[in-house]
Amino acid sequence: MHPYLNIAIEAAQAAGKVIRFYQERFDQIAIEHKGRNDYVSQCDHEAEAAIIKTIRKYHPNHAILAEESGQHSGDKLCGVEWIIDPLDGTTNFLHQFPQYAVSIAVREKGKLTHAAIYDPVAEEMFSASRGAGAYLNQFRIRVSEQKQLNDALLATGFPYHDFSYIDAYLASFKVFMTSTAGIRRAGSAALDLAYVACGRVDGFWEFNLKPWDIAAGALLIKEAGGLVTDFNGSENYLETGNVMAANPKLYKPMAQVIGQTIPKELRR
Repeated sequence: MHPYLNIAIEAAQAAGKVIRFYQERFDQIAIEHKGRNDYVSQCDHEAEAAIIKTIRKYHPNHAILAEESGQHSGDKLCGVEWIIDPLDGTTNFLHQFPQYAVSIAVREKGKLTHAAIYDPVAEEMFSASRGAGAYLNQFRIRVSEQKQLNDALLATGFPYHDFSYIDAYLASFKVFMTSTAGIRRAGSAALDLAYVACGRVDGFWEFNLKPWDIAAGALLIKEAGGLVTDFNGSENYLETGNVMAANPKLYKPMAQVIGQTIPKELRR
């Protein structure tokens, strides 16, 4: 296992320890509103601090992009950046809905190279290194072999604070809802992507995500044999925030639905 991946796993477990501490102390958690339907808790902050502390213990010169504390500068010559979400699914966590995760990715010279997504409820650690495959608790994982859209189970994320694209989203949702075996909206994009990687769902699409929502899961899917793009079929999903992922056999029919239902101006 690559040293960076070892650190990512250690950091994710450290954040998971914080999350499990607060799982039993919901009445003690301080909560802030970042915006409409957008929450951050004391648990988010402390879990993020645990991740950063772990990374800095080994690599004080690396850059970090964190959901709550933003950009932490590093040595530009080193070219390593950690992209972290300490608690993806905060709203779920605050409602004691057990679907949330820690997400950590490493980007080297612009390329995603290592990833860890940790579910502290199920105690599942998804991990991957570029060119070395994807794993769930040290067992190799692959995307599903589903060929037909009508037999596919998809995952998605509903708009929850920016509703400017809701009509386009609902148009795509309507087609997928009536042409698949089902759609799941569990509330954690990181886990949705991890579930594509291990074949629990066959595909995923969502608008307007952030780099820390996508980065680790995207690498997991690629290393598990899947495809990840933005809505234009390019790999600019970390910039656009629009992401579609599927196994190679299901990617084309999903992309056709996206192309038919989402206007070009919203696919950027």
